[in-house]
Amino acid sequence: MQTSPLHGVLYLIRGLKLILLPGVRRYVVMPLLINIAVFGLLIAAGAAWFNSFVTSLLPSLPGWLDWLVWPLWVLFILAALLVLFFTFSLLANLIAAPFNGLLAEAIERRLRGEEVPTEGGLWQLLRETPAILLSQLGKMGYAALRAIPLLILFVIPGLNLIAPLLWFVFGAWMLALEYLDYPMGNHGLLFPEQRRRARERRLLVLGFGAAISGLTMIPVINFLVMPLAVAGATALWVECFSSPTDDPPQREAAKRKGRSP
Repeated sequence: MQTSPLHGVLYLIRGLKLILLPGVRRYVVMPLLINIAVFGLLIAAGAAWFNSFVTSLLPSLPGWLDWLVWPLWVLFILAALLVLFFTFSLLANLIAAPFNGLLAEAIERRLRGEEVPTEGGLWQLLRETPAILLSQLGKMGYAALRAIPLLILFVIPGLNLIAPLLWFVFGAWMLALEYLDYPMGNHGLLFPEQRRRARERRLLVLGFGAAISGLTMIPVINFLVMPLAVAGATALWVECFSSPTDDPPQREAAKRKGRSP
């Protein structure tokens, strides 16, 4: 039985192969383009504002301080990278959540040897988007309530020494749950049941989440983390967490009943 953290890391690496499978790639391109566009616009808007700020500041500075312009730009770039790192996962997952459910379904079909559908994805996506976004906001609230006590540890002498480690473990756990939600949610499993199953192989899940956290820290590479993590989480679901008694994917059950999930 695969339960070690190393196996969790290997599942994320395996995600690269899965997103390149025929019939799956088209579910990867759209969220990737959306995220690149959103963050590109945010960075461009921030750079334009900062350039205007520096331009307005220069006339009030003595001439011998003109050299400060380049250090200020370096600080701005570093600050932009920090903001990008800390907000990427939150905003990217919120934007791409509807697409990630379709990606998880396509990958699960391939892993189970089933045909990936080529039609109906857009209409299905539009119908499910409101419910998916509400689910994402609910998980964000769950994470925020548990993050506050951890943040308080950073200002308590003595305990602040272990706070960074606890924060990393918490972040890895939440990231793993975030991406496991897509394949599990397709089968109608709610967040409490998802957490229960994840706890059965806690080290495996933590290794998977830690690998996601590590890649998220690498600029440019972090744009690819999301589809890799969805693919790896789907493989985890199929091979480690699903059981014969689980319902068929929620979308398929809804389709047979003639209604939206």
